[in-house]
Amino acid sequence: MIRFLLRKIFAFLTTIFCVVTLTFFLMKAIPGDPFVDEQALPKEIHESLREHYGLNDPLLKQYGRYLVSTFSWDLGPSLKYSGRTVNQLIREGFPVSFLLGMEALFIAIGVGVFVGAISSTYQHPWIDRGAKLFIMIGISMPSFACATFLQYLFCMKFALFPVARWGSWLHTILPAISLAILPAAFITRLVRGQMEEVLKQDFIKVCRAKGLTDFEVMRGHVIKNSLLPLFAYLGQLSANIFVGSFIVEKIFSIPGLGQWFVRSVMNRDYTVIMGLTVFYSVLLVSMVLFFDLLSMWLDPRVRKRTIYHKPVIQKV
Repeated sequence: MIRFLLRKIFAFLTTIFCVVTLTFFLMKAIPGDPFVDEQALPKEIHESLREHYGLNDPLLKQYGRYLVSTFSWDLGPSLKYSGRTVNQLIREGFPVSFLLGMEALFIAIGVGVFVGAISSTYQHPWIDRGAKLFIMIGISMPSFACATFLQYLFCMKFALFPVARWGSWLHTILPAISLAILPAAFITRLVRGQMEEVLKQDFIKVCRAKGLTDFEVMRGHVIKNSLLPLFAYLGQLSANIFVGSFIVEKIFSIPGLGQWFVRSVMNRDYTVIMGLTVFYSVLLVSMVLFFDLLSMWLDPRVRKRTIYHKPVIQKV
């Protein structure tokens, strides 16, 4: 167990280091700087700003300084918004993005498990075709296309929900559904396949031979054994939801981290781009690590596959 945890922690740190390094050098490879777009900015002031923020220093010196500040979680000031730091932008925008992401995750898990369970339990042609159609549409439709369609249909055509902004719970429904479509389709396909495999097992036949009803078999055996593999995918699905929130937040004008990320890319605000990329990388890798450990704790079969046991040589 200790060796497994050390491997996971080492992989976590290595991933974050690679993300920091690649993000830094890719940002430096972009021509220009955030002060180029300033109108009628004299050359002396431009050079003074570059000198003030250390942009004229050698590249390796900037890289070393950025590594130290990143691992001490000081992500630096914004180059376009005076008096604002990246840490302040994260504290302001992350609660909104987190609330939206968690709402989308709950919708995805609820819809995916329900549709997957119904389609695998009731072998009706229309239910089967409907589940396959839902999986195909959910996987193939991008989140921004789904967001635009829902916005046009339910906001402009029927006027059931607000078009944009962030206020009451009504503002969260359409963005959350837009983010939940793709992971709900993946969960539906996963749960459906797992339940079909479990229903073919011999112990299910034994349970039914003992006189258990279909509801008791589903509740006590099928659902429990079918949902355990889902925990291994929740980390990746959560990552897809949070990454996909960038465009959805921009479409619905939600004041989360997505709007700051889009603005920083358009303004070439190096520190905000790198800081938000590092923050999301830490968040997503942490979620994958958490769900891996949770899956290993819930399922003994995962522990046997992941933890290395030394062979014991018995003396004859």
